[in-house]
Amino acid sequence: MREEKHQVLTGAIKKMQAIILAAGMGKRLKELTQNNTKCMVRVNGVALIDRMLHQLDTRGLSRVVIVVGYEAEKLKEFIRTLDVKTPIVFVENSIYDKTNNIYSLALAKEYLKQEDTVLLESDLIFEDSVLDALLDDPRDTLALVDRYESWMDGTVVKLEDDDRIRAFIPGSKFVFADLKQYYKTVNLYKFSRHFSESCYVPFLEAYCSALGCNEYYEQVLRVITMLDDPEIRAKRLNGQLWYEIDDIQDLDIASSMFAPDPQQKLAAIQGRYGGYWRYPKLLDFCYLVNPYYPPQKLMDEIKANFETLLTQYPSGMRVNSLLAAKDFGVRQEYIVVGNGAAELIKSLMEGFDGRVGVIRPTFEEYPHRCRPEQIVAFETQPMDFRYTEEDLMNFYAEHPVEMLVLVNPDNPSGNYISRAGVLRLAEWCAQHNVRLVVDESFVDFADEQDSTLLDNDVLEKFPTMTVVKSISKSFGVPGLRLGVLASADQEKIAHIKKDVAIWNINSFAESYLQIEEKYKKNYASAMARFREVREKMRAELEQVKGLRVLPSQANYFMCELTGEITAQELCVRLLHENLLIKDLSAKVKDGKQFIRLAVRREEENEALVSALKRNLC
Repeated sequence: MREEKHQVLTGAIKKMQAIILAAGMGKRLKELTQNNTKCMVRVNGVALIDRMLHQLDTRGLSRVVIVVGYEAEKLKEFIRTLDVKTPIVFVENSIYDKTNNIYSLALAKEYLKQEDTVLLESDLIFEDSVLDALLDDPRDTLALVDRYESWMDGTVVKLEDDDRIRAFIPGSKFVFADLKQYYKTVNLYKFSRHFSESCYVPFLEAYCSALGCNEYYEQVLRVITMLDDPEIRAKRLNGQLWYEIDDIQDLDIASSMFAPDPQQKLAAIQGRYGGYWRYPKLLDFCYLVNPYYPPQKLMDEIKANFETLLTQYPSGMRVNSLLAAKDFGVRQEYIVVGNGAAELIKSLMEGFDGRVGVIRPTFEEYPHRCRPEQIVAFETQPMDFRYTEEDLMNFYAEHPVEMLVLVNPDNPSGNYISRAGVLRLAEWCAQHNVRLVVDESFVDFADEQDSTLLDNDVLEKFPTMTVVKSISKSFGVPGLRLGVLASADQEKIAHIKKDVAIWNINSFAESYLQIEEKYKKNYASAMARFREVREKMRAELEQVKGLRVLPSQANYFMCELTGEITAQELCVRLLHENLLIKDLSAKVKDGKQFIRLAVRREEENEALVSALKRNLC
């Protein structure tokens, strides 16, 4: 069917072949290519060349020409074992280690002149729709391109509105200031026989004669695009998946992107615990950060000092504690800075040997740092997951603990206890010799203003109380990895400062602490805007059938699925639409199905709500 579709679109039945360049050594894949070719590396159990040949095998091609080099015999033997019906011709590059792919293509130039050609590099993985986009386009000479993203490497192009290629820009000429104008070549081309015979091959021969064979074949295209009216045009992709595999990280990412089973794909992406900028089309409603902070001026200030921050050591713990003390208005002796709150939580909890009270469902970083027998859990009611300080005091009066952890607002429920209520709980804990840990990473999102416990008077009144705050979340800078822990128990603070590394934060994080105070008005404005957007999102979510929305004072909503669909099924469906949400079902008893949805910018929230309506209503 695909072959027939292509023939109709092009208006005539034309013979077409594929040429695959597969001579390279793939050194950046290290041990995976020590005795193996790059294109034999497996993604989810399938070799790249196996996948590519079977994709081409459905296109009615006259032949596939493969230029081999490194481990040529091993590759040829492997290909002969594959169930591929299209005739395969091998061309051998015996000097693959002294030449680049321009020479490999030159070896196949006679084939180029005989038929229309699909030209591919063997380290690509792509979904079928990528090949469809190229072959179904009626234009006969095309360079497949995609909007440039930060994970991409290699040749980029600039385009005119009519898809003319204004310029081929190799890596050496790459200008970061022009990022928004760039398209990355996918290394997948369609050449007409006429273009190859009359233009590309003559230029290829001339280029090799003049400049040698240790170049890339795209350099020839670069020269051709300088002509007044070059035949080649660009074909822009629009969301189709592809990836170029150069190293083991690329392989890891490709394994998640192209997982054959949707649930496997979801698990692979979730198991990365971030780094989702490598998935540029993915909207992350799983991780919880402020969508309206930091302001552009703050980011520009850090950018202006980039070279200095990159090439200079950060200050040690003493200076960074001083900066945090300045920002949060507490004594230097009471505060310690962490490489994210997680580093401080680890240090705080692993040194404690008594019983620990936690409220479930909860942020599991705290109980995970304890032995299971230490945990005394207050189980919230699955109907609303609401609780008050009174509920906690009554429960732990009957189930004594030596430490009580309160995440406020709670994660994932969004339950909130007022500042007065937390102080009342602190009084009770002091009377009962219970060390209170208050994680207020989300407290700035609450409607109640100035509810923080990062206050000298409060800390000194309750010296056994510890306050933890993740700067990543409310200040929207998770990439900096910043958190603080404060207590008037100076012995505890001194212990944690010794427990973590003296240079536990980098220069960029230190710079942020140094300048953050200047932007407090921006922060207040961002929070006001956020609360408006949260309320709007709540109202829109409540209109989605099959969804019960719990009230929240944080930057997320916990929601129950009331229909037949499970949380995991919904996560899989939304991932297909490039939306990542959190499945909470494992945190909730009685088999009830819950999800957590982060609050992002207004237009992004609307996209999520629309997707929920499509999949739930």
